[in-house]
Formats: sequence, C-alpha cells, structure tokens
Amino acid sequence: MQSRFWSTYRDGLLIFIRATAGARRNAFAGLYCDPDGKMSLKIAIQAQPEKGKANKAIIQFLAKRLGVAKSQLQLHSGQTDRMKTLYTTCHDQQFLTSLERLYEEVK
Repeated sequence: MQSRFWSTYRDGLLIFIRATAGARRNAFAGLYCDPDGKMSLKIAIQAQPEKGKANKAIIQFLAKRLGVAKSQLQLHSGQTDRMKTLYTTCHDQQFLTSLERLYEEVK
C-alpha cells in the first residue's frame, strides 16, 4: 500500500490525482485509495472535461496551493481519464513540506 499521493520518479515526483470535473467549486475532496492500495488526491474542479480545460484547471489549482509555477507541473498520464498523474522536477524541501501539509489537511 502506498502511504502518500506522490512518489519519487527519475529526477522528480509523480503526483496522483482522482479528478471530478464539473463540480460546484474547486476544492480538495480528500484521498482515494484504489483496490491495489494506490493513494490519490481527490480534486473537484469546476471546469468541464472538454478540450483539456479540466486538466489545465487542475494544474493551476494545485500549483497555486503548492506555491509553484503552473509550468512546474505537467500531465504525465490520464489526459482523458479521471485518474491522472502529474510530474514535477520540483522536489526541494519547501515543496515537500507543502505536499505534507496538503496531505495532513485532506486525510
């Protein structure tokens, strides 16, 4: 079982997301653990899942919360799926502290 919604990957981190598009407001909605034990951060986003709008909104929402530029988060997989993986090379101590705080807030 994975204990966090992120893991190390090559020279950065993967962040696992379970997205719900078309929500009333943008919000973190807790954690999701799939049957294999993989943990994901649940994000509700107002944008609709058309033409990449929801993906862009997720990146913008998460980047703002973590205090990084949008350009530092890239969609790694899940373009048209609700289960998404973001990749970042940003893994300094301040960023990891922000991830830990977010984890404590939503668990």
